Amino acid sequence: MKVLHTADWHIGKKLHGYDLLPDQAYILDQIKKIAKDEAVDAIVIAGDLYDRSVPSEDSVRLLNQTIADWNLTEQFPLLAISGNHDSATRLATGAPWFNQAHFHLHTRLQEAFTPIEMKDTQFFLLPYFEPVDARIYFEDPDLRTIQAAMPKVIAKIQESFDPKKKHVLVSHFFVAGSSKTDSETKIEVGGLDGINGNLLQDFDYVALGHLHGKDALKMENARYSGSPLKYSLSEKDQTKGVWIVDTATGEFSFRELSPLHEIQELQTSFEKLLTPAFYSTINREDYLSILLEDRAVIPNLMNQLRQVYPRIIQVERANGFETAVETRLKTENIKEKSPISLTEDFFTEVSQNELTPQQKSWIEEGLHTILKKGGEN
Repeated sequence: MKVLHTADWHIGKKLHGYDLLPDQAYILDQIKKIAKDEAVDAIVIAGDLYDRSVPSEDSVRLLNQTIADWNLTEQFPLLAISGNHDSATRLATGAPWFNQAHFHLHTRLQEAFTPIEMKDTQFFLLPYFEPVDARIYFEDPDLRTIQAAMPKVIAKIQESFDPKKKHVLVSHFFVAGSSKTDSETKIEVGGLDGINGNLLQDFDYVALGHLHGKDALKMENARYSGSPLKYSLSEKDQTKGVWIVDTATGEFSFRELSPLHEIQELQTSFEKLLTPAFYSTINREDYLSILLEDRAVIPNLMNQLRQVYPRIIQVERANGFETAVETRLKTENIKEKSPISLTEDFFTEVSQNELTPQQKSWIEEGLHTILKKGGEN
């Protein structure tokens, strides 16, 4: 059978304060179109559907609408698990009824040992779990880490293997030898880091979630789908998409996704950034990380840039700042400046913004209080 493998949606995640729900709705619709184009028999979602254990109402609404559309309207069977960002209890609400519509959602360790059978394939849905879950299930007090628990978990799963069928594992862990990016939460508490890849050899395909790059792991039978969107600057050069897996032939291919807004890094001067001849050549609606080549202090820097570039995620100096000493020696004798003026200069230099009238008022009040106390002593 043909399966689409996706993971790490992180619905509700923000990028440097920017709401990504419109971007996520856009990319989820693309995934659905790929599923229809490929005529897949099922869709696998390998964890981290939400970005938080207590998602916002808008996040819940988007996930509910997506699941209802894919499963009830488009009639795609869904096989999903909870990840380390999800609340297993909250996510599982309604799961007993979901099964009736071929939406199989597993959030507890013990559920992994009962396969979901479709056509020629058995699916084992192994959600993110803590070592204590394994200790309780196996009644073994020595299972203090995931590394210790996983051999028992895999052996238990293999007891249900039907030799006449293909076997697919869906899981959400870090496999030893994989590479990470900045946007991924490290799950190392309790020894969760570094699952031995040799344990996965007997599966025909392992659909993994947790790491955000599709190339994070390259085993013959296992892949991370990666996140469908770029969730940090460290992911700017990654190709995002989904895997299409044929369980009959063991072949899998990657289908790319195109985001609503890309992440770009620009390195140039402030003057050039505000030149129409320059900014007309780029997509100003993208999420931008800017490396300024200027060293001088630029008043109202962010306000000026955001008038042209509405989605700036960060601004850094490629060559550092011109120091306060350099600036002042060039222009004036600081001994002649008042404490209020010096404080205002310092604020502008550090924040690259001018003080608001209210901030000036607070500084004046504070300095007057300090000077008054100094005079009394």
